[in-house]
Amino acid sequence: MMPVSRLAGALIPAMTFLSYLRVESWEPCVEVIPNISYRCMEVNLYKIPDNIPSSAKNLDLSFNPLRHLGSHSFSNFSELQVLDLSRCEIQIIEDGAYWGLNHLFTLILTGNPIQHLALGTFFGLSGLQKLVAVEINLTSLEDFPIGHLKTLKELNVAHNSIHSFKLPEYFSNLSNLEHLDLSNNQIRNIFRKDLQILHQIPLLNLSLDLSLNMIDFIQPGAFKEIRLHKLTLRSNFDNMTVMKMCIQGLAGLEVHQLVMGEFKNERNLDRFDKSALEGLCNLTIEEFRMAYVSDFSSHDIDVFNCLANVSAVSLVSLNLNELERFPEDYRWQSLELVNCKLQPFPALALSSLKRFVLTANKNSNTIVEFKLPSLEFLDLSGNVLSLRGCCSQSDFGTTKLKYLDLSFNNVIVMNSNFLGLEQLKHLDFRYSTLKHVNDFPPFLSLTKLLYLDISHTHIHVVFHGIFLGLYSLKVLKMAGNSFQDNFLPDIFTDLTDLIFLDLSYCQLEQVSRGAFDSLLRLQVINMSSNNLLSLDTLPFKYLHSLQVLDCSFNHIVASKVQELQHLPSNLTLLNLTQNDFACICEHQSFLQWVKDQRQLLVEVEQMVCATPSDMHGRPVLSFRNTTCQMSKTVISASVLSVFIVSLMLVLAYKFYFHLMLLAGCRRYGGGECTYDAFVIYSSQDEDWVRNELVKNLEEGVPPFQLCLHYRDFIPGVAIAANIIQEGFHKSRKVIVVVSQHFIQSRWCIFEYEIAQTWQFLSSHAGIIFIILQKVEKSLLRQQVELYRLLNRNTYLEWEDSVLGKHIFWRRLRKALLAGKPWNPEGTADAENNQLEATTFT
Repeated sequence: MMPVSRLAGALIPAMTFLSYLRVESWEPCVEVIPNISYRCMEVNLYKIPDNIPSSAKNLDLSFNPLRHLGSHSFSNFSELQVLDLSRCEIQIIEDGAYWGLNHLFTLILTGNPIQHLALGTFFGLSGLQKLVAVEINLTSLEDFPIGHLKTLKELNVAHNSIHSFKLPEYFSNLSNLEHLDLSNNQIRNIFRKDLQILHQIPLLNLSLDLSLNMIDFIQPGAFKEIRLHKLTLRSNFDNMTVMKMCIQGLAGLEVHQLVMGEFKNERNLDRFDKSALEGLCNLTIEEFRMAYVSDFSSHDIDVFNCLANVSAVSLVSLNLNELERFPEDYRWQSLELVNCKLQPFPALALSSLKRFVLTANKNSNTIVEFKLPSLEFLDLSGNVLSLRGCCSQSDFGTTKLKYLDLSFNNVIVMNSNFLGLEQLKHLDFRYSTLKHVNDFPPFLSLTKLLYLDISHTHIHVVFHGIFLGLYSLKVLKMAGNSFQDNFLPDIFTDLTDLIFLDLSYCQLEQVSRGAFDSLLRLQVINMSSNNLLSLDTLPFKYLHSLQVLDCSFNHIVASKVQELQHLPSNLTLLNLTQNDFACICEHQSFLQWVKDQRQLLVEVEQMVCATPSDMHGRPVLSFRNTTCQMSKTVISASVLSVFIVSLMLVLAYKFYFHLMLLAGCRRYGGGECTYDAFVIYSSQDEDWVRNELVKNLEEGVPPFQLCLHYRDFIPGVAIAANIIQEGFHKSRKVIVVVSQHFIQSRWCIFEYEIAQTWQFLSSHAGIIFIILQKVEKSLLRQQVELYRLLNRNTYLEWEDSVLGKHIFWRRLRKALLAGKPWNPEGTADAENNQLEATTFT
């Protein structure tokens, strides 16, 4: 027996070493926000981890085989607010499993095969606001024990097997419920009695989603005198006759927003009949939205007659082709036409319309005149439009316009300075081509404009009065344009209220000393991705409100320390990353300033040297001023010494596990192997390993003993030690299951590299490659040695067919039998007997 003194002498160093280990090195969970948010997704947990602090508020346990939640499973996390248990194979949830989670407001149970929900399943969730129970084998709302969740606002039970739309009596307790998602269930009929609870106790803010239920019948009067905030019916009807009848069944409903139509990939209706919407005349609707309806004919404008009094209409991905003029007595205030393939541009004359959106329409490329005297919001982005003249009151038929978006279009010729559009506050031209901008002050009339985006509009600024008149402007984005001689002149004189300025990607090489003198309220300047050679701070001298300055992705070599004193005192973030810093003695004052301003500089660790060559790619922070007083000989010797030591450390670290393997091979070289093969695979392929590989090899004839990490590794031992000691040292062979998941897994590549060393050191060792699925060559080439080995060696391919499986298992057993100390004749006879039995079965 070991003496106490010797035992203490062995334990103390071990405990000291463990005390210096970082928690992150062995904890399976990722600490997203310290003490607040933790992500434990897909780390093969079988129980709730107990090393997460009680202060945690967000916990993601999705994709772990938890299977069973016992009572008080989360009692240690009383501060929890969001809990994600998606796809955790949960079958049983005991009463009070969530007891103590009084602050939890979001619970996600998506994709769990729950077998039974007891009455006390959700006890303890006194503050729950959102419950996501998608795809949990739910067959009825009656059996869902949530009647006591009085704070619940959102209930999502989509993708289940609910047959009846009957809202149970306990809905009278859910007075705060605002959203009920019943989409993609099996509801086919809706009767008045199903909505009895809403007749008795109205939920005025309730939004109801019934999409992807194949509804055959809605009893007339079922929704009479019921008010909903939103009702969604998409991809619900097999044909137009059923659709028309069901819309008539909605008679008497009051709804703020009604959403109808289909989904892009869920089309049921072959054609559209204008009479289908006649039933909408019996509904009270404030906003109407329809999407993805085939053969929607707009030639007969009467199709919208029942929507004449709604306030907002949105039509998405309808083949309108030609849209006739709407009657002027329509009371629409908002109209959206998105991807409706209009040809030509619609002529509109709606006196009440305040908001008009026409986007993603590639068919019409010119604007026709329209009369919209009340229009305030106009979005014409993404239409490949060409405007020969822009912009004035006559172009849009209104003087009240406040928002104008002409981005992502074609060529726009500026020939007016927005006469009659003086109320504009938001103007967007990005990624359109602006012409004649330098001929006159194009924005002179826009004294109330707050936001202007002319990014990537191919403007070459020559005229210094381009921004005259923009006295109220707060945000100016002009990235991706250019200036004469790549020099930024003083062109912002009138922009005294400017807060945000984007000058990125403008090929700037120099900035005028007085370029920003009038921008006393400026808070953010983005000058990234230009060609600046030095950080000249004099232009920013008078910007006392400046907080953020981004000069990243330039060619800045250094800056004079005297000039750095002119940086504004309120500056909190300065980004100088991705520049060409010269880490030489000539600039040692600047380099020292960088070290002293770590709190100010963004990602200062990412600031690297470009020159000289011996410092290339090294952090600026690594520069040492003392080297400037050392001789070249001393410097060279020091650098060489550091390189050799670093190389030795790197080599020792890189080949640490290989050395462990070598030591183990000497120790166990003459011993008998416990396992026939150690299996290396990705955890995402575990189902195939369990159901195919283990079942056929360990239960077959002859039986083979496999080493599997989830079953045979010793708990409490480091993973790397288990891989080497339990996996390689005690196994005759190694089976490598190659898949796309395997290539992308760091642990799998680590095990494979150790396997190569093991094969080299062990005379009897052999590696058997199994290609589980086709792997893209571009992905496989990332692992060069593996790619070469597979090209030079024979490997097994898994084929999901009777003949393919037969050949696969025969070849694999033959490979495993090589070197196994069994009777060959007896083994062969037993194997043939088993194969014959399988064939006749």
